[in-house]
Amino acid sequence: MTCSLLLINPAFVKAQGQFFEGEDSLQQVFAALNDDSAKVEILIELSSEAINYDLKKSELYAKQAFELAEKAGYKSGMAHSLRFMGLSYYFQSMNGNAVDSWQRGLNVFNEIGDKENVARLYSNIGAVYFNQSDDVKALEYYILSQRVAEEIQDSARLMAALINIGGIYGKKIVTYDKAIEYDLRALEIGERLHDDNMIGVVNSNLGEVFMNQGNDSLALSHFVKALNVQKDTENEPVALRFIGQVYMRKQEYNQAIRFQTEAYEKATALGSKLDMAQSLRDLAFTYYSMGEYKKAIRFFIEARDIALDIEAREDLKDIYEGMALTYDKLKDFRNAYTYQYLLTGLKDTLYNIEFDQKMSGQVLNFEIEKKQNQITILNKDKELQELDLKRQKFVKNATQVGLGMILIIAFILLRMYRIKVKTNKILDKQKDQIESLLLNTLPADVVRELEKTGTTTPKDYEKVSVLFTDFKGFTTIASKLTPSELVAELTTFFTAYDDIISKHGLEKIKTIGDAYMCAGGIPVPDDEHPYQIVKAGLEIQDYMTRVNKEREAAGLPTWGLRMGIHTGPVVAGVVGKKKYAYDIWGNAVNTASRMESAGEPGRVNISRATYDLVKDRFACTHRGKISAKNIGEIDMYFVDQEIGEPELVS
Repeated sequence: MTCSLLLINPAFVKAQGQFFEGEDSLQQVFAALNDDSAKVEILIELSSEAINYDLKKSELYAKQAFELAEKAGYKSGMAHSLRFMGLSYYFQSMNGNAVDSWQRGLNVFNEIGDKENVARLYSNIGAVYFNQSDDVKALEYYILSQRVAEEIQDSARLMAALINIGGIYGKKIVTYDKAIEYDLRALEIGERLHDDNMIGVVNSNLGEVFMNQGNDSLALSHFVKALNVQKDTENEPVALRFIGQVYMRKQEYNQAIRFQTEAYEKATALGSKLDMAQSLRDLAFTYYSMGEYKKAIRFFIEARDIALDIEAREDLKDIYEGMALTYDKLKDFRNAYTYQYLLTGLKDTLYNIEFDQKMSGQVLNFEIEKKQNQITILNKDKELQELDLKRQKFVKNATQVGLGMILIIAFILLRMYRIKVKTNKILDKQKDQIESLLLNTLPADVVRELEKTGTTTPKDYEKVSVLFTDFKGFTTIASKLTPSELVAELTTFFTAYDDIISKHGLEKIKTIGDAYMCAGGIPVPDDEHPYQIVKAGLEIQDYMTRVNKEREAAGLPTWGLRMGIHTGPVVAGVVGKKKYAYDIWGNAVNTASRMESAGEPGRVNISRATYDLVKDRFACTHRGKISAKNIGEIDMYFVDQEIGEPELVS
């Protein structure tokens, strides 16, 4: 959805009867003037004009205007300078600077009683929050703008507020009808005012709603109307991009790429980072649809970098989703998983049920306030009020007792409700604490199963990678430490191990004395766990190498860590009823333990079964067949180093 910012577009400025065109004649204009306020007005006009072709120049003119206006004590000039300064920041995606400038401008406009521009800046600040996906905050400012616009009967400001509120409704399927309703009300005002810029914005918004409803023909018609009235303006890239989206949906890819590329070029020339990110994202999706996945990734990465820079969360959501899908097509499952994980986290941030309730409530409250204001106006005539009071006197006396009873009942119900809310908050807090404790003990999937059924069922897994570690000479080192020092040492080591295995998506099983055990591929099976557990093993040994160098330099004894890894079938589940513990059993566990016992300090020792799965990714040294207690001879390998990850597409 496109939000509305109200601009002016003068072609030239006038000073003491003389017209001057362009920046080159600025000194001539100033030479013809003795009034600082007139100079401020010229700089503001130039800033407004530069919005459409050079945002940095627009920013510079606005700053010069503000400095001159402040020096001269010219309040109106200060406010308008801040307004255009904010616009130049907004289109450069410098959102914090834009809001700061507009808030300062609001203060001055309020001070001088310029309600038209108060409504304008409320709308503009709302647009910043809209682009940052803070729809609650955006709606607050849009409604403030609507209130002021209706108060002063300003059609242009009211039209902008209606467009912006419609834009928020247009983000959700269930409120598309409301979006169309608000947009059509705005379009009617725009056509009455012959405001091409706003007509273009409304047509873009309507086109987007119809496109989301699957009506591509009607959507394209509105987008073309928008483009026709927005040539060479800051909104032209939006119309071009939407037209490209329709052609992509129609699988007319050459046309799609042509419009999307033009949108990016226009946005780049203007310096509008948001439009640049969105155009690159659309190009990436077009190439994805064509099966040109490497090109798609290149455009996704460019779009991602810009969207991260300007905190465009809604666009990042689409970009992450596209990157996960594209990497999956390229069989680069590691990057696919990474961007799916980022997408999930971003969706959790954006998903906010409270917003739906608050949005509905705010608009409803506003409609009620409007009706109350209308009633107040209708009852201003004193004679009508007096007659109405006489007519209502009898009814008032008759209902006082009933009203008193209703108030008492309402007070009781309110008190009961508050007690219930307080109790629910306590229960929710306790529930969160319990869930947090469970998640520190058990995998998330097991916790959900316990919450749902009260029990868990052991599960068979065909392929799980198990890692064991153990310290060589532990008893000797431990005898030189106090119990508290020993516990502190092990806590430091195991905490570091926890961080490393979490990074690689592995599940900690338990610690027994100085032994540490973890596994990959449970409770959620995946194909990456053999690689991830070997990488984690190498990182743990690297960590211990660094620790030992520091200890050696300090004259302290070093720790020799043995490590073994094996991959095979296991059974996994929760042990016990009073104190839950997630554990695994099977020959694979026993074999992994023997791999550790047969290992050497500082090395990662893996079985033939694990080696066969990771040999393309890691350089290993064959140790030959080595006898393992109660198991017999096993082919073992030391992992030397990672050969290198699959080449990333860029």
